[in-house]
Amino acid sequence: MNLSNKVAIVTGSARGIGQAIALKLAEVGATVVVNDIGESEPLEKVAAEIRAMQRQSLAITADVTSSADVARLVETTINTYGKIDILVNNAGITRDQLLIRMSDEDWDSVINVDLKSAFLCTRAVLRQMLKQRSGRIINIASIIGIIGNPGQANYASAKAGVIGFTRSIAKEVASRGITANAIAPGFIDTKMTQKLEPKQREELAKRIPAGFIGSPRDIAEAVAFLASEEARYITGQVLNVDGGMAGA
Repeated sequence: MNLSNKVAIVTGSARGIGQAIALKLAEVGATVVVNDIGESEPLEKVAAEIRAMQRQSLAITADVTSSADVARLVETTINTYGKIDILVNNAGITRDQLLIRMSDEDWDSVINVDLKSAFLCTRAVLRQMLKQRSGRIINIASIIGIIGNPGQANYASAKAGVIGFTRSIAKEVASRGITANAIAPGFIDTKMTQKLEPKQREELAKRIPAGFIGSPRDIAEAVAFLASEEARYITGQVLNVDGGMAGA
């Protein structure tokens, strides 16, 4: 895989899976615009790590649930690098609660960050990609959007929406040289799973046919492939990176 001369935006890339994706895309040659909300210091560290690889990088703090912030993110990228070849919609949150106790805010915040942001960012980059007659849109969904999970009705709904969104836009833009695919991670070794007690992690691993919790790098490798020329004939697909959970 060679992404030299490609420009990528990765949302939610200050830490975890998004950080791993940004670093992997840079590793295979891409210029990477990293994005997150909140304090800029973690984001700047990721950008500095990319520059240490002799790749170009720009850190842009922006709220991807805001149309104005998304417009600024995309415009700054185009003004700086002249194009956008790859968009990875990775930004996401969880607000877990049984449905009977779930607040309006718990529902709305997850739908906005996990689903609406993908709509806003994709819409914003499409004009440039259509003009280029090329592009890769990669949306990070979840196997929870496929199999469901108690206490995660909001998250499952958002991620199922991401999958439907991906399949729809893939059909809209395929004739213009743009692909759109989703990746559905299973249980990945991030801050969320690291908070679990050793016994809980052990029980979690038993639910995974592969027998272990995946790493952010596993997701990043899949993203790099879908962003590459080798994946030019793959669009509208959902790639489960879950150690076999969704198929078990």
